[in-house]
Amino acid sequence: MALTGELFIASERVKRDGEGFRAVSPATGAEIEPSFTVATTEDVETAAIAAEAAFPVYAALPREKRAEFLETIADEIDALGETLTERAMAETGLPHARLTGERGRTVGQLRMFARELRLGDYLRARIDHALPERTPPRADLRLRMVPLGPVTVFGASNFPLAFSTAGGDTASALAAGCPVIVKGHSAHPGTAELVAGAINRAAEKTGMPKGVFSLINGPGNSVGSALVTDPRIKAVGFTGSFGGGTQLMKLAASRPVPIPVYAEMSSINPVILLPAALEARAEAIAQGFVASLTMGAGQFCTNPGLVLAIEGPALDRFLTAASDLVGVAPAATMLTPGIHRAYESGVARMASAPAFTQLAQGAEPGGPHCGRAALFSISAKDFIADPEHAEEVFGATSMIVRCADIDELNTVLASIEGQLTATLQVDDGDTDLARQLLPVLERKVGRILANGWPTGVEVTDAIVHGGPFPSTSDGRSTSVGTLAIDRFLRPVSYQDLPEALLPEELREGYSGIPRRVDGKPTL
Repeated sequence: MALTGELFIASERVKRDGEGFRAVSPATGAEIEPSFTVATTEDVETAAIAAEAAFPVYAALPREKRAEFLETIADEIDALGETLTERAMAETGLPHARLTGERGRTVGQLRMFARELRLGDYLRARIDHALPERTPPRADLRLRMVPLGPVTVFGASNFPLAFSTAGGDTASALAAGCPVIVKGHSAHPGTAELVAGAINRAAEKTGMPKGVFSLINGPGNSVGSALVTDPRIKAVGFTGSFGGGTQLMKLAASRPVPIPVYAEMSSINPVILLPAALEARAEAIAQGFVASLTMGAGQFCTNPGLVLAIEGPALDRFLTAASDLVGVAPAATMLTPGIHRAYESGVARMASAPAFTQLAQGAEPGGPHCGRAALFSISAKDFIADPEHAEEVFGATSMIVRCADIDELNTVLASIEGQLTATLQVDDGDTDLARQLLPVLERKVGRILANGWPTGVEVTDAIVHGGPFPSTSDGRSTSVGTLAIDRFLRPVSYQDLPEALLPEELREGYSGIPRRVDGKPTL
């Protein structure tokens, strides 16, 4: 399937004259053909106008029709086969197995949201019948969730499939009934074009309105800024850096009508090694930790970048084992030259800081843009003294914070900002200590793990991939799992409307979805 470098605007392919841009192979540094069109602000406006025109039609479609659209997108992505995998490998340097798994996750979450549409409980349907005999009388009130309107989604560098063109933000917004305009990531434009083509074909096969999906490309900030500030856009989904996310938040907040930005940004994901667990299995914990740390060159937002433990012989055993493993970890190609430069700068900053002791560094790289794993230690007192010590280094680097006792460990936890995850390495003898830590962790993170590792996010009903600021812009939300649909919905209450005017799901006798009627859950 030949790539053309074109934009997708309201079901039409668009090619612009002038200099385009090319993807760069992170493995070699060479540019990859073809050249991709750089969108103009006029293209952004055209896509936004088409999305706004499509919105009332798309939002009013039966839930089953939207479910069929999502499932057809999944089928079309599957049909791309090795063409998609090979292009994504070339543009990201990620291995075949990783991208095969990521494609499975991408189509799986599309099908999961199709199931969610058919279940219908995301509508939060509620009916409170009138009480005319009450003093004062109560009106008839009925509630459901409705879609916000057109949504902009920014593709992520580290997940070219699962958090990009047809990723979780797009899938949940389309499920909610919102047309989507994707700002493709300039690191993998060919992958984006292939997936956009799949979405376009699915839209045609299922009779979706033109404007339900567009793909806009262009390096730099101008296209993204134009999308966020366009008055027709009603919400934004973003996965990326803290600087990029906060800039979008400022743009969205400065609009005449502000809109929500759901940004997943920065996290170092503390791992707490409790004493009994550390005593019983320090070496095994070290092995799991380094495997998680170095997975995918550490380019995960859930990477374990912070380890907390109490000083003692057991911690010394862990440090020795972890240092040995990091020292032989092979260097791995990073996603882009820019990410590699930022990683090298972050490691150099830590290595030059007097408070840090460098324990280990991975094997020498054998090619360009390869990141070497690194491990540092720091005292709890020094860590608390300077908030900059807690800044994320995006890659396979972590720091061990040595605490004098459980009180100092608690103080460290209280000092850190919001995170996506926290992990407890815990044995039976640690139960009381772990119970003391849980209230603190619940305030700090979106997902708490026991005896596992934070890398790897299951796509399920019960998952939360979010957390308090600055890990995300809104700690009440998740970007993974069925609750991700809530970001693109809002409640509407209908008072004393005639039956003929009510949405089908709120009419008397309707039994297709769960509802709460007069305070009682019903099916």
